[in-house]
Amino acid sequence: MDLFGVVNLDQLSHGLAGLSMFPYFDTAHYIVSVMALREQPGVLEVARRSPFACWFSSMLYCFGGGILSALMMAEAPIAPLSKNINVLMASVIWYLVFYCPQDVVYSCIVLFPLRLVLTGMKEVTRTWKVLGGVAQAHSKYKDGLLVMIAIGWAEGAGGGLISNFEQLVRGVWKPETNELLKMTYPTKVTLIGAVLFALQQTQYLPIQKHHLMLLYTVFTVVNKTNMMLTGSSSSPFAPIESVVHRTFFAWPSPSTCTIFTSETKTPVVKKPSTDSSLTTKKGTGESLSGAAVPETSKTPWSPSKTAAHNRGKASQKKAKEQPENTETESCKKSD
Repeated sequence: MDLFGVVNLDQLSHGLAGLSMFPYFDTAHYIVSVMALREQPGVLEVARRSPFACWFSSMLYCFGGGILSALMMAEAPIAPLSKNINVLMASVIWYLVFYCPQDVVYSCIVLFPLRLVLTGMKEVTRTWKVLGGVAQAHSKYKDGLLVMIAIGWAEGAGGGLISNFEQLVRGVWKPETNELLKMTYPTKVTLIGAVLFALQQTQYLPIQKHHLMLLYTVFTVVNKTNMMLTGSSSSPFAPIESVVHRTFFAWPSPSTCTIFTSETKTPVVKKPSTDSSLTTKKGTGESLSGAAVPETSKTPWSPSKTAAHNRGKASQKKAKEQPENTETESCKKSD
């Protein structure tokens, strides 16, 4: 690109492309990965109870990308562990972080300035991992754009994508923490890098490889450093994700549809209108308009009142019949 030649960044991009990751950048990657494992809840108990399970989890954190990409490429998943020097270096770092006397190594690494530098160096290795995965897939599948993206994504963010298997090694099963359900910032930025490098490999993106490497590396390092300095855990892609989700994937929920249909099907019941002329005053036989009200309307009919009235009549008849009976009996006696 002419822009890189104008601002004298062409030599910088070539120098970055020829930079070797071993041993300094790989060491930073192993340190940050093992530190991330140690800060998981319950890991220290696993380290005391089963050091081998803790070591195996650490190797999955350090070499998870290579293991996952090898599985996807139908290669031996143990191949990333074939480099003895890398495995030895990662194992030494694991032992010092977890079992160093007085916890000296962890206390030094946890210092913010040193950790900021190590995290920035780890982000540099992300570029090489993504590019290596895309190039490996391109060598076998020339036109397989989706395959390139998948392998580059797995190579750069494999430790997070196989996090459920790593948790299972430690005796933890949390399927709700699946990385695909709620992707973290490293997984998202790695996916973006895999797409960019795959488009560049297939010549859909008109940019040279070393220039894209410089741009992507600067972007990842600056963003990660800014997130650590500000203490923010939110992804910088959150506003774009929100707009895309509302535009293309914001379908109405089933509860909303149910409420809407129930409201449309519910008939409207009209209340009977009350006429003010039919209301009467309490204790009077006049309506509100001043007209006289019949006696029958003063006392409303009720079954209890009619029953009591009938019982009263029956008692009166019995009282009348009793003296008549006594008179007839006296007459009979006198006869």
